[in-house]
Amino acid sequence: MGTSAIIFYTIATIMIVFSLLAVTSRKILRAAVYLLFALGGTAAVYFMVNYFFLAAVQLIVYAGGIVVLIIFSILLTSHIEEKMQKPDSWKIILTSILGLGGTTLCLYVITNHLFASQPSTGVEATMTTIGEKLLGYREGGYVLPFEVISILLLAAMIGAIVVAKRNKPEGNG
Repeated sequence: MGTSAIIFYTIATIMIVFSLLAVTSRKILRAAVYLLFALGGTAAVYFMVNYFFLAAVQLIVYAGGIVVLIIFSILLTSHIEEKMQKPDSWKIILTSILGLGGTTLCLYVITNHLFASQPSTGVEATMTTIGEKLLGYREGGYVLPFEVISILLLAAMIGAIVVAKRNKPEGNG
């Protein structure tokens, strides 16, 4: 096994461990920090396959922006030492079944799909083509949906902060 394979499996293990810690941690601030490490591992995989633009976007937007926004939201709206409720056993079983079903479906699609350029359009699926489609504003571009989603996420975050900071009634102390 080569050096790059060892590095890949190390990064993949780190990503899996921190992803599991992010969804199983009962302390919400720790879960956000675990998510930061999982997203950083994703950027490391992008760097390994020489997708430098995607790696930079992963670090800047997701690891840098979204996780910091989540951490600020946690610090603004709740107590740092507050623990989340332990989930019921039926919820754990149901989410495990759904997670395994989703994993099985993803693996089935990935292993049975031919990832090639579409002969009907004559467009080759390269990183340049994908980038132009994602960030293009002409016909077939997706920059407008990305901007609309960013405004929606901002509105949702502001709404969550307003609901969380709302004064509680005096009688429920």
